[in-house]
Amino acid sequence: MEKRFIDVIKDRARADQKTIVLPEPDDDRIILAAARALEEHLAKIIILGERSYIDKRAMLLGVNLSEAGSINPPEYEKLDEYVELLYNIRKNKGMTPEKAREELIENPLMFGVVMVKNGDADGMVGGASHTTADLIRPSLQVIKTAPGIKTVSTFMVLDVPGSKYGHQGRFMISDVGLNQNPNAEQLADIAKSTDKSYRDLIGDDPKIAMLSYSTHGSAVANPLVDKVVEATKIAHEKYPELNLEGELQADAAIVPDIAAIKCRESKVAGHANILIVPNIDVGNISYKLLQWLGGVLPFGPLLQGIAKPVNDLSRGCVVDDVVGVIAITAVQAQLNGKN
Repeated sequence: MEKRFIDVIKDRARADQKTIVLPEPDDDRIILAAARALEEHLAKIIILGERSYIDKRAMLLGVNLSEAGSINPPEYEKLDEYVELLYNIRKNKGMTPEKAREELIENPLMFGVVMVKNGDADGMVGGASHTTADLIRPSLQVIKTAPGIKTVSTFMVLDVPGSKYGHQGRFMISDVGLNQNPNAEQLADIAKSTDKSYRDLIGDDPKIAMLSYSTHGSAVANPLVDKVVEATKIAHEKYPELNLEGELQADAAIVPDIAAIKCRESKVAGHANILIVPNIDVGNISYKLLQWLGGVLPFGPLLQGIAKPVNDLSRGCVVDDVVGVIAITAVQAQLNGKN
């Protein structure tokens, strides 16, 4: 029987354990997930906060965090080094050493991304008790975007048990949680980033469909369709290595019989495993309907386009979600800089 996506990811995480920092010890889900990640040998864990507080929370929740590392930012031996690093990165934006110290002590998300930037952690998982904006802002300020990428975006892995479509029932869909209405150039960037995410986490040959309610001009021309057509053109020009086609309707993208009617002789149509949606409405609504009505197992939203692995949790996440994101972040860290 084919392993589920997340089980494959966990096996990969165990094979080369990376250090993941968790900046939200005040959230029970983080404490429980940290204990699970350690128990399953998915990663080395560092939790930000006072050790006595972390241990008390663990005891109240009945879990063992003796193998977890902990750092209390005001007392950390590298705090001065971090202050200098943050100051040098942000001094042209008005940062002073005093402001840098205050930010590092008071904002655990900033402290966590500076840890990752400095190489003291391989990745960070946060957002259980903070907004996406709270997490992305310091990530972009300190770690910045990956080379050649201007647009940070999010993707979901959709694991569809028993499906004959996609790669063993696995798809990626993007952007589902960050860019509200990306323009054509941003859509092309999102396609490029998602191609890399797919290669990193799933590994099969990516086939990218730029989705629309039109297939190759089947609908009357209008700005909604035109944007996807233009995004496809830009992607072909900027990233000719991508196996990408658009504009495609969802059925033409994933169902071979329908693709044979609507767009013959296509290498992507009917076989797509990456779905680039035209706006966040389509992406967010689609994956939530698939999750609750279609029995799809979703993982994410996960961030892509940042130079080192940082991932944002939904504030509605459950412990299993956090454990899965820790494992995915660890695998991303294994591959960081290798491709």
